[in-house]
Amino acid sequence: MKNYTITVNGNVYDVTVEEKTGAGTLQRPSTPAAPAAAAAPAAKTEPALQKVSTGGIEVKAGAAGKVFKIEKAAGEQVKKGDAVVIIEAMKMEIPVVAPEDGTVAQIEVTVGDAVEAGAVLATLDPA
Repeated sequence: MKNYTITVNGNVYDVTVEEKTGAGTLQRPSTPAAPAAAAAPAAKTEPALQKVSTGGIEVKAGAAGKVFKIEKAAGEQVKKGDAVVIIEAMKMEIPVVAPEDGTVAQIEVTVGDAVEAGAVLATLDPA
């Protein structure tokens, strides 16, 4: 049995692959593999959000790509849906938006940075 993490169309999955042990017999897992939390598809602009210990909110990339533009700076007010960072993936500009109203506490990336899906791009303080 081997475990792999794969990404298909921007969705991340943890999979377990059965190995053949002889002439047509398979090893079966004793428990079914649990699916991984799927990352947001590349076309989706709503980032995953998670409360952080400082009381802020992490704004995460929904897809892997390159930081194309930073729309907001630390200290700026944002409304839910405002673009905070724009990433470029597959020749498309994908806005990563504020999940709720607040103030930008910190921008964690710079223009040109390569980012993976789920990477923290910015932190917001709730309004």
